[in-house]
Amino acid sequence: MPLIDPARSALLVIDVQARLMPAIDQAAIRIGNTARLIKAAQMLGLPRHVTEQNPARLGATIPELEIAPGEALPKMTFDSLRDPAIATRLGGDVALVVCGCEAHVCVLQTVLALRAAGRTVHVVADATGSRTEANRTAGLDRMRAHGADIVTTEMVLFEWLGSAANPAFKALMPLIK
Repeated sequence: MPLIDPARSALLVIDVQARLMPAIDQAAIRIGNTARLIKAAQMLGLPRHVTEQNPARLGATIPELEIAPGEALPKMTFDSLRDPAIATRLGGDVALVVCGCEAHVCVLQTVLALRAAGRTVHVVADATGSRTEANRTAGLDRMRAHGADIVTTEMVLFEWLGSAANPAFKALMPLIK
């Protein structure tokens, strides 16, 4: 089924870090949508994973995302799956809802590795950024060409809810309005 099933999905946030975000095109939009995804995943009790590329140089995950100290997984590889600890954490057969930076580097390489492993991947276009729009678009196009589903934040939120009768619907509405 092509819909994002909340019972069989997890959120993966890649490298939304303090020293990187000032250089990202339309960073405020990417940050806002990533924060909405994180809050929705938390409210719905969905697993979430956060990576940090070379945190000693690029800093920690930005404070706006409210990631607890020690929650983010540090890495030096661009493809998150090349780090054994992250590969283990991301194991299983759930679909991954992916967002972060940069679309044409770490997000792309991680998504390609996940697809090569047969995983279902939904890349959240409006929560995924690069320093330039050309690189972002090229990254999204390449991920799509290799079987990743390109979605938006609202698509994810409504598919996770599934119905206005969902008990979490009213609580999540502020994230949508």
